[in-house]
Amino acid sequence: MTKSQLETPTPVFRQYFVDEAGDATLFKRRGKVIVGNDGCSKFFVLGFADVADPISVAADLDSLRQDLLADPYFKDVPSFDISNRKTAITFHAKDDLPEVRREVFRVLLNHDIRLYAVVRDKRVIVDKVLNRQQERPTYRYHPNQLYDRCVSRLFRDHLHKDDGYTIQFAKRGSSDRTEALENALETARRNLRSKWGITSAAPIEIKAAHSKDVTCLQVIDYYLWAIQRLYERNEDRFLSLVWPQAGVIYDVDDTREAEYGVYYSQKNPLTVASRA
Repeated sequence: MTKSQLETPTPVFRQYFVDEAGDATLFKRRGKVIVGNDGCSKFFVLGFADVADPISVAADLDSLRQDLLADPYFKDVPSFDISNRKTAITFHAKDDLPEVRREVFRVLLNHDIRLYAVVRDKRVIVDKVLNRQQERPTYRYHPNQLYDRCVSRLFRDHLHKDDGYTIQFAKRGSSDRTEALENALETARRNLRSKWGITSAAPIEIKAAHSKDVTCLQVIDYYLWAIQRLYERNEDRFLSLVWPQAGVIYDVDDTREAEYGVYYSQKNPLTVASRA
């Protein structure tokens, strides 16, 4: 082996797994605001899990599911009935029993995973939309607008350090939104170039799937559920549990200290007290 071969770095291809918590819905028919009503969240969270070894994580979660299904303690639990298409098929924090959640978190904490997320206060978004409609009566809000803007914010600093990226989005609806997501990611790169003068041409592969088909989407579902519990219910014990794996959580609309919002990190943990 030649010296040049020894010095050639191994290409790094990174995989991100993306999901949302809450939803981007603001209005019902005829423009009635429903944010905060039963069934409609106050916050929208978009995040991704940077998983160092997706194959190993998927194997451990799949093994855990089989162990739980074989455990007589869960016999006759509805969510363990395959026909209900819940825990028996895929881990989903909202549907899983507390005992199951604890076991899932235990598995996740044994892996090299980093969590990144953007949080938007939908009440602030409502005000902005209503103001824009006053200025432009023909303007109509669509939930995809909020989602795509969060994609651009979320990925601005995460698409330039490696040789290639595969971004696996949790599937939303039946329409193909690949082009819209490509545009949002290109906006992220453009914003990075504008702010820091950093450019990148590393290829990005976009995929969309249901969590039952891509196990690591269940990973980000769990982390975002923990964030959502804090924002919607002022309960931070789940997020505190996984906080050692947190990268950056960007709260865009908490402008009490700075106009750009708040960046939570290991040096500035996100807790109920920090938002008080």
